[in-house]
Amino acid sequence: MEKVLLKGNEAIAEAAIRSGCKLFFGYPITPSTEIVEYLSKNLPKAGGLVLQGEDEIASINMCHGAAATGARVMTASSSPGYSLKQEGLSNLAANELPVVIVNINRAGPGLGGLGPSQADYFQCTKGGGHGDYRLIVLAPSKAQEMYDYTMNAFDLADKYRTPVLILADGFLGQMMEPIELKERPAVELPAKDWATNGCKGRAKRKICSYALTNEVMEGYCLQWEKKFAGIQQAEQQWEEFYADDAEYLFVGYGTCGRIAKDAVLKARAMGLKVGLIRPITLWPFPEKAFAPIKNTVKGIVCVELNAGQMIEDVKLAIECKAPVVLCNRQGGMLPSENYILDAMLKNFNIAISEGV
Repeated sequence: MEKVLLKGNEAIAEAAIRSGCKLFFGYPITPSTEIVEYLSKNLPKAGGLVLQGEDEIASINMCHGAAATGARVMTASSSPGYSLKQEGLSNLAANELPVVIVNINRAGPGLGGLGPSQADYFQCTKGGGHGDYRLIVLAPSKAQEMYDYTMNAFDLADKYRTPVLILADGFLGQMMEPIELKERPAVELPAKDWATNGCKGRAKRKICSYALTNEVMEGYCLQWEKKFAGIQQAEQQWEEFYADDAEYLFVGYGTCGRIAKDAVLKARAMGLKVGLIRPITLWPFPEKAFAPIKNTVKGIVCVELNAGQMIEDVKLAIECKAPVVLCNRQGGMLPSENYILDAMLKNFNIAISEGV
């Protein structure tokens, strides 16, 4: 197995090439810029095209036109640029077009900061653009997962004919780690007989989501609702770490999930029964992960790099059957394992001697 040293952003780009992505439309913005840089150098060698649009709005609409032909298409940005793509994403979802989007978060609102952040959770998991639609959202926690989840994202996009988002932060995007360059697993995907292919083509439908009558629009909405409900049941993914017998749980995704593992190990060394649930799909949120433990766990610490966003989904998943508290940093700051562990000890009044 070939192994190379890559930044997380570069791992995403390499995985896109190996997944058969042929078209990338985007606009460079830190801390995601290495994606377009890597693809600009390497995608043409694989017979693909990289085109920088005049802005993010143009880029997402280029994705719309290209995806309608059945090609594998990707775009990437960071928080302010991702905000500009929202109308385009809503149209992609409505027209059921598969596109992979990458958002390497910035910190805070406005132009924000370049440090690691998870401040885009609400926007990415609740839709972002207008109308009742959802994106499948994958949250890697290391560079290898940036590679693996990108391959998965292209397959999920084609399987469900929907945009799929890879959500990460600047720490993961910029950090270099060894990557195993795995080949894309063999997956059976539906034929793209919906794709437009010119005036002589035989596509089964028009690329249009506009309706002049309420009855027709309701039919569209019910169709999308059914699809998203199916995704919600079938595609929940998560990782459990010492969760089987845990009395207290950390819940964190991405970089927070990675750091929280060390906090779990430190707590276990103290004799405390602490575990971790790391959501991999932020939508659909892995509610199934909490079903076996919601009546037994004594408390949950939600670890986030924002003012507290995922905590709302954790509270819903636990059905208010256990207390859930927030441990967070903002503005590009990262919590240490001691910071996370102290949050648990203080919020739940746990004496270290209790577990010894």
